[in-house]
Amino acid sequence: MDKDNNNIVEIKIEEEMKKSYLDYAMSVIVSRALPDVRDGLKPVHRRILYAMNELGMTPDKPYRKSARIVGDVLGKYHPHGDSSVYFAMVRLAQNFNTRYPLVDGHGNFGSVDGDSPAAMRYTEARMTKLALEMLRDINKNTIDYRPNFDETLKEPVVLPSRFPNLLINGSSGIAVGMATNIPPHNLKEIIDGIIMIIDEPETDIEDLMKVIKGPDFPTGAMIMGRDGIKSAFKTGRGKVTIRAVAEIEESSRGRNKIVVTEIPYQVNKAKLIEKIAELVRDKKLEGISDLRDESDREGMRIVIELKRDANPNIVLNNLYKQTQLQTTFGIIMLALVDDEPRILNLKQAITYYLDHQKEIITRRTQFDLNKAEERAHIVEGLKIALDNIDEVISIIRSSKEESVARERLMSSFDLSEKQAQAILDMRLRRLTGLEREKLEEEYEALIKEINRLKEILSSERLIYEIIKDELLEIKEKFGDRRKTKIMPSADDIDIEDMIEEEDVIITLTHYGYIKRMPEDTYKIQRRGGKGITGITTKDEDFVENLFITSTHDTILFFTNKGRVYSLKAYEIPEGKRQARGTAIVNLLNLTGDETISAVIPIEKYDPKSNLVFITKKGLIKKTKLSNFKNIRKNGIIAISLKEDDELIAVKKTNGNREIIVVTSMGMAIRFNEKDVREMGRNAMGVIAIKLREDDEVVAMDLIEEGKDLLVVSEYGFGKRTPLDEYRIQNRGGIGLITYNVKDKTGKLVSAKVIDENDEIIMISMSGIIIRLISKGISIMGRNTQGVTLMKINNENDKVMAVAKYVEEE
Repeated sequence: MDKDNNNIVEIKIEEEMKKSYLDYAMSVIVSRALPDVRDGLKPVHRRILYAMNELGMTPDKPYRKSARIVGDVLGKYHPHGDSSVYFAMVRLAQNFNTRYPLVDGHGNFGSVDGDSPAAMRYTEARMTKLALEMLRDINKNTIDYRPNFDETLKEPVVLPSRFPNLLINGSSGIAVGMATNIPPHNLKEIIDGIIMIIDEPETDIEDLMKVIKGPDFPTGAMIMGRDGIKSAFKTGRGKVTIRAVAEIEESSRGRNKIVVTEIPYQVNKAKLIEKIAELVRDKKLEGISDLRDESDREGMRIVIELKRDANPNIVLNNLYKQTQLQTTFGIIMLALVDDEPRILNLKQAITYYLDHQKEIITRRTQFDLNKAEERAHIVEGLKIALDNIDEVISIIRSSKEESVARERLMSSFDLSEKQAQAILDMRLRRLTGLEREKLEEEYEALIKEINRLKEILSSERLIYEIIKDELLEIKEKFGDRRKTKIMPSADDIDIEDMIEEEDVIITLTHYGYIKRMPEDTYKIQRRGGKGITGITTKDEDFVENLFITSTHDTILFFTNKGRVYSLKAYEIPEGKRQARGTAIVNLLNLTGDETISAVIPIEKYDPKSNLVFITKKGLIKKTKLSNFKNIRKNGIIAISLKEDDELIAVKKTNGNREIIVVTSMGMAIRFNEKDVREMGRNAMGVIAIKLREDDEVVAMDLIEEGKDLLVVSEYGFGKRTPLDEYRIQNRGGIGLITYNVKDKTGKLVSAKVIDENDEIIMISMSGIIIRLISKGISIMGRNTQGVTLMKINNENDKVMAVAKYVEEE
């Protein structure tokens, strides 16, 4: 309707909708959702701080009701919902949402658990000391004002923002067709970056990143990798992975627990705990026995108790994968530049802020200059009056009205109206000599100040020096240490660099419980000792494998089914001497009836090295070690087996070694590995030794000249026999007698090539461990039963595993 002419005007609806929607979109973009690049504030936050300043709610004043602040903001500047204003103010006060809070809240202002703040009638607030820096010099004509919504008041277009709030506190908002998500940064780092650009304007982003490490979130946590940071700083867009800070601790009950002390930015702690509990309940997260929140005023502490056999590293990785203990923060550096939305890189954001500060300092200096010149002008008039005081008094006394006196003074002494008025307003006490001296001193100081201010206005360098000095002052006063650590991503770091290389003992039980222990867990004992309890196993379980290796070695696990799996030694959870260990099925993807039958540590994959396999039925195979370099998670075939056969031992060789194979009934055969041709992974092998009835292979070892063969029987008997007593034979024979098997001794369970400097560790089915020095073991001939090495007091107990360790010089 055209109201002026009272006519109906036809308008196409699509044109009207397009125009109206664009008007709405621009209103949201400019006046609601996006921060200004200069002060980093959206209109609502700017109006809150300005209203608090107008109300005098400074840090040195008592708190005032939040409802009073909200009412002033609504009534004067922001005609929107009261809850939107209140929650905007609350966010400025929450130290878990705002890196450097601008509002000092008193009362319930919500929590990291997602609790809502108390109603505005209950809470109180005032500005923080840092917020004063946002408004400093606002009354010195440093910024422009515009009419408020009803044009009854003026409101600031932008705040002076004497520190770079956009980068320091960040901002997030959804406009129409665009969104911003600027993370907070460390105040010290950002100020150092600004100063770097002031000192060297050609500084590039790579140089800036030497001082500005990346986002610094109020909740701490860790940023994984630098690629996302680099992308955001260079292009204005990037993604960073934020990971909670968690430590693995051992509880008083000997179990492991995961303690979370810092969580990613904007993660609701209560919902996080609820999600973990839900995943445990639905059996999507294994290994967790208890979950509780022990957070208090001292800090955050989420405790996740683990089951006894759980691998804490695996559980923690699953938590990172399935919960908000690890999140992604998508950085979009979108801000208003001259009321237009623009994606900014780091240097652009700093440069626009510097331009703003340059204008602030220029306008402030001009304001101070005007004030100084006005005062100097007045003081000049007062000096003229004092120089001619008698005539001035005469003019004033003889004038009927003030206006007449003012006109006569102006004409008599060539004064301005302001000077004449100042003379008329002058008190009689100013006529004393002391006051005259003060006036002279004031005038000299004013002239110096005027010259200084003019010099500043004429020099861009001096303006930047002032910006630099004032920023350094803010840095010194409000700067703090970085909260968020920046860690290398999994792709950027070799975890072995973080693991100390040391010798460890690894035990593996019959039912598949594995653990890692320091090599010095067991003290050396004399031959025939009772030993010490080394492991607590479940009913009818017993230790089958015990070996010593380095934490950096790769451990190849060969199963009775002829498959091979691999782990790094440090990936095996550490346990105490009496601990049962971790179920191997938590570490390896074994099939239902698959058990570990042989284990071998690999320091490096030498292309000249071989692996030699021996089976229970006496078959031997030689395969290049390099064939086992890349082992899938589900394992690979190591040797093909007949239905009634099993793999029992594996040795690494160099192609020129001699091999000795020992059977349970006391037979042994020695031959050169060249007698065994090289085969592929899937091959079955050839005969190593012909077995008699009820006999089977129990051990295979490599010959070392000048050493002995140690054999150990089920009931703890054993001996050393010089290897010279075993002549080289052809592969495939029945071998020689190496041990006189009797009922008292039991069958052989193990054989090792040793010398007198070796240390021997023996472990029984019941878990008793003894450590011996080899030279304490008797040397005897092949056809003997040996001496007692370990007392077996229980008729159901037997020796099940033997390992040797050579002490390095």
